[in-house]
Amino acid sequence: MAQCVQSVQEFIQDSFVPLVAALCSEEAERLTRRNNLSFAELVKPFCRLTSEVHMRDPNNQLHIIKNLKIAVNNIITHPPQHGAIRKLLNDVVSISQPAEGLVANVITAGDYDLNISDRSVKASVPWYSNWKETLMELNTSTVYSGMLVVSSSEPEPMEQFLKLSQEQHRIQHSSEYSYPKWFIPNTLKYYVLLHDDCYEDCPYTVISNKNTDHLMSDGLDNEIKDGLSNNFKTHPLQLDHPSSSLDSADYVKATASLQESKKSNSGTPHGACLTLTDHDRIRQFIQEFTFRGLLPHIEKTIRQLNDQLISRKGLSRSLFSATRKWFSGSKVPEKSINELKNTSGLLYPPEAPELQIRKMADLCFLVQHYELAYSCYHTAKKDFLNDQAMLYAAGALEMAAVSAFLQPGAPRPYPAHYMETAIQTYRDICKNMVLAERCVLLSAEILKSQSKYSEAAALLIRLTSEDSDLRSALLLEQAAHCFINMKSPMVRKFAFHMILAGHRFSKAGQKKHALRCYCQAMQVYKGKGWSLAEDHINFTIGRQSFTLHQLDNAVSAFRHILINDSKQPPAQQGAFLREYLYVYKNVTQLSPDGPLPQLPLPYINSSATRVFFGHDRRPAEGEKQAATHVSLDQEYDSESSQQWKELEEQVVSVINKGVIPSNFQPTQFCLNRYSDNSRFPLAVVEEPITVEVSFRNPLKVPLLLTDLSLLWKFQPRDFSAKREGEAKDPGTCDDDMIGTEAIAEFLINSEETRMARLKLFPHQTGELHILGVVYNLGTVQGTVTLDGIDPSIGLQTGKFVSNGLSVRGRQDLEIQGPRLNNTKEEKTSIKYGPDRRLDPIITEEMPLLEVFFINFPTGLLCGEIRKAYVEFVNVSKCPLTALKVVSKHPDFFTFGANTAVLTPLSPSASENCSAYKTVVTDPTSVRTALLSSASSVDFGVGTGGQPEVIHVPLPDSILLPGASVQLPMWLRGPDEEGVHEINFLFYYEGIKRHSKMCHRVLRHTAVICTSRSLHIRATACRSNALEDEEGRGDNMLVFVDVENINTS
Repeated sequence: MAQCVQSVQEFIQDSFVPLVAALCSEEAERLTRRNNLSFAELVKPFCRLTSEVHMRDPNNQLHIIKNLKIAVNNIITHPPQHGAIRKLLNDVVSISQPAEGLVANVITAGDYDLNISDRSVKASVPWYSNWKETLMELNTSTVYSGMLVVSSSEPEPMEQFLKLSQEQHRIQHSSEYSYPKWFIPNTLKYYVLLHDDCYEDCPYTVISNKNTDHLMSDGLDNEIKDGLSNNFKTHPLQLDHPSSSLDSADYVKATASLQESKKSNSGTPHGACLTLTDHDRIRQFIQEFTFRGLLPHIEKTIRQLNDQLISRKGLSRSLFSATRKWFSGSKVPEKSINELKNTSGLLYPPEAPELQIRKMADLCFLVQHYELAYSCYHTAKKDFLNDQAMLYAAGALEMAAVSAFLQPGAPRPYPAHYMETAIQTYRDICKNMVLAERCVLLSAEILKSQSKYSEAAALLIRLTSEDSDLRSALLLEQAAHCFINMKSPMVRKFAFHMILAGHRFSKAGQKKHALRCYCQAMQVYKGKGWSLAEDHINFTIGRQSFTLHQLDNAVSAFRHILINDSKQPPAQQGAFLREYLYVYKNVTQLSPDGPLPQLPLPYINSSATRVFFGHDRRPAEGEKQAATHVSLDQEYDSESSQQWKELEEQVVSVINKGVIPSNFQPTQFCLNRYSDNSRFPLAVVEEPITVEVSFRNPLKVPLLLTDLSLLWKFQPRDFSAKREGEAKDPGTCDDDMIGTEAIAEFLINSEETRMARLKLFPHQTGELHILGVVYNLGTVQGTVTLDGIDPSIGLQTGKFVSNGLSVRGRQDLEIQGPRLNNTKEEKTSIKYGPDRRLDPIITEEMPLLEVFFINFPTGLLCGEIRKAYVEFVNVSKCPLTALKVVSKHPDFFTFGANTAVLTPLSPSASENCSAYKTVVTDPTSVRTALLSSASSVDFGVGTGGQPEVIHVPLPDSILLPGASVQLPMWLRGPDEEGVHEINFLFYYEGIKRHSKMCHRVLRHTAVICTSRSLHIRATACRSNALEDEEGRGDNMLVFVDVENINTS
């Protein structure tokens, strides 16, 4: 951004310049309009002299004037309206905006690093500088000279000059014109003749007329501008006797018209017909006018005023010696403002000595004779205070302070108390905010140049009021810049006053400046724990950005309100959410075919995402109990997971004759943050994939998600043996390839975490990538109470009434893999491995087994043997084979022979459930024994407790699609009492071999509670009794010891 390169001295000098009123004939105006410029606009860029000017003061001492500027304006006889001034100032600020793409200055203050692109040494910015300069121009309304302009194409230019001179005299001296003000009655008139070489038949093509003592030419569009002497035959500076006064209100209208012309004619060039020679001629004309007309006139007037004052007051030869006497004598104590009466309406007659001193001071100030000007202002100030003419006194105080500051060599310090008194007088006694405003601007610039930023900020803040939002906004912004420019920057005060400035800019209709102020203040409040202030700023930034059609910025601001841990009450959060949805809806309507936007709500805990492959487990049906297998309702257990992995490795090793294949990948049905997700998981075509997503609502108002589904990308591939991994032509990835299940309504109550289970149904082999979720975000109507239910209790699922405002968007599931910590490089750096749980490979069709247990006991006695049945069902469209089961407790179960009754009439009948039979020995044996029909070998005894792979005897070793088979299973209670978890892993394969998936497994965990019962010990011995009556003496005595070993 452009910085303020003008010094304070230059700003003050340019604020008080000699004003020249131009009165042009219609033909002269038409001539200048060929360049789309008025006469005043034409000469304005050349009104600063590039060389020094010399003049003599009343003591005949040589005085040098540097960098002098004059102002030429058209005469306007009506004072500017307040509304027009307000609109002009508003436009000046509005068209001055920060330059885009400029590198910002970074200020470091304590813990803050602020990017402030419009900060400069003097805490000034272009819109403030332009507003300030325009305001100072509007306060300049006293005319010091008149310029009469006629075109050489006029039939009688001399007559036209006479008419313009009479018109100027009438405007100055007639009672019907009160505006503008003329500095003195004898106003300097300067005659200018414009000539254009294009007029061949013009009688005044040669301007070097003998009637002119002063001639010079300048071309515009080959125009020649000639300054002729005032009266053509006499001295060029001859004064008009009566008293002539020129109206400078025209400069307001001229400035306003210039602004309007800039807007309306922004596409038309200005001054396009002027050549560089023309530029030089115009510059020379202004220089000649100043050297030979204006400054000699001012010098003469100063001498006349000085002589009048000396003669009237009987003072010594010059005011220089007089002021020395005044200052050397004792000072009269000045009364305070509060002691003075309100005599601001007091008016002096034009010839009053007090006004003559003031006029002399003003002229000395204009020609940069600041020492003499200070003396005169100081004298006038005393006279005005004695007369209690407070408006005059305030003006003298103001100019005395400025003159003291501008004196070369700084002979005296800047009297800031003069300015304080002047401001208080203007504001409180005279009720003139315009003059108070000018006074504050001057004093603030002076204080800032002296690095007195604290005093400058206090002064600027004191002038803020309700009568002008634009002025208050600009002054508050400058005060904020003063705080940041201090030796020890006051960052929080800077931010606070920028917020106040932004608020006032917004009330003044300056939306862009308001947005900029809030954005700069946001740098201070962001991330410092001031959540309520941050919410307010973001909300305002969002609204202002939306008003300015900066929809992306508006969305970003509202997004920050929602994603931070807000401490706002529920009603305010609901309002923020509705604003966000409204803005987002407008953004999406601009590009309905564009990509879906990222929504900030609800929060998604991506790492908690779980993926399940396969159908949901069937519930128990009567006596049938389905295998437990794996489901999303089960908690992950790393120890159990390792046991299942070892069982699968055992059976794969047995199948492959003791060798585990190198491409072996343990089957994982459910993937979560704890599982090994480094490999691409395998899913089977036509079998569902369930993704569980964790949603959290951080707000105190419910969120309603509708049409919630997964977002995915799919690459079809052929994994058959002949065409391994060959890509297919994807065509269009629609529901013919991947079926998507949507949840119609998903309500998340305030501050609730809820899981959503979303399903995909792959219908083709290939590579699937689950990208995220897509849904409509909305709110529930009447979130404070819904059907009389307090929201704190929670809304029940069902049909909810949306308030009609919802937006379609997405959220990506981005899961970070585990941190790598194996090699030295990984340990010394932060690297993360892949997490591929959302990138399954869809393989060819495989068989799917379901297992049911009939009459499976939950409790057994230690060593008890009981019979149950197992039903195997093939629910797929492929036959399965090589069915095996492996368990770490092979002594717990065994299958019955193929000849066993597969479907007994009553599985609970004693003949079917009996595990014992009586066997009679040969006649030589002397005892009988009870033998189990199931030997210990049948229960895996003698295997050393290692997992044993048991072949399941299927008919023909194949289970056809849709077929089922029941087999008896003999169970033996463990010898130790307690609760036992016994894992069964069922292994099976398809008839057709696949490259990606060779086998499948099914898990079941049986929970058996065993308890002790009786311990029986029998002892037999020959009896010593006598023979019986029949003479047989082989009697035996059997001793049976029965011990109850049950502890309860």
